[in-house]
Amino acid sequence: MHPGVVWPARRPYADQLLVCLSYRGGGTTAFRPWARVLADDCDLALICYPGRERRFSEPALRDWPTLFGDALAAVRSVADRPYVLFGHSTGTWMAFEVAVAMERSSNPPVALVVSAGNAPTRAEEERRRTPRAGAPDEDLLRWMVRFGQLPPVVLADPDARQMALDLFRADSWAADSYEYVPGRTVRAPLHVLCGTDDAQVDGDGGWEPLATGGYRLDRLPGGHFYTTDVWATLPRWMPAVTTA
Repeated sequence: MHPGVVWPARRPYADQLLVCLSYRGGGTTAFRPWARVLADDCDLALICYPGRERRFSEPALRDWPTLFGDALAAVRSVADRPYVLFGHSTGTWMAFEVAVAMERSSNPPVALVVSAGNAPTRAEEERRRTPRAGAPDEDLLRWMVRFGQLPPVVLADPDARQMALDLFRADSWAADSYEYVPGRTVRAPLHVLCGTDDAQVDGDGGWEPLATGGYRLDRLPGGHFYTTDVWATLPRWMPAVTTA
């Protein structure tokens, strides 16, 4: 098994799998409670990027091709049953590109769910947004606090805060090196989720032109991570996923 795969509540005999790809600076912690929301017949696999959690001893990857290659290998290692790909924020680009790659194989996803992110066709616009990867620590911290990405317990601990900053910056450099290939689309049904108050997503995110096998958009209460209640039960907003 790939070292980047985390199973919060392993269900090896489940017929379905939800695979989650994280946002910049994120790990797997935010997705772990979803194991309680999923039905017994749906397993949960979380992809942990290098430099964090169980892969703390590995250097964080600062370029997109290497980070993508690592994530793709992790997904391939679990794609032995019907699976849904999910990506949040910058993780939407990773989920999209992994879906494209897997659709060239014999194990394509049954659906792609993208949450709180602008389409990869808008990568150049995203690179001009603040905060930039090379911004001062204070600017990055301010953004992370504003959008709910830095819990108070981490903010209050100097070592944990610096680690979160380093990971966010590394992932930002990787995202800045991403290049969308014009014309690239997905055949899997594409489901877009976005918060009604999310200032990071422009309109509907621009995803519909990338969907050739079905498209759905749902606007949910809250900001970049929705409301606390919505986030805690987010799989229930995904029709492609079997929930309890």
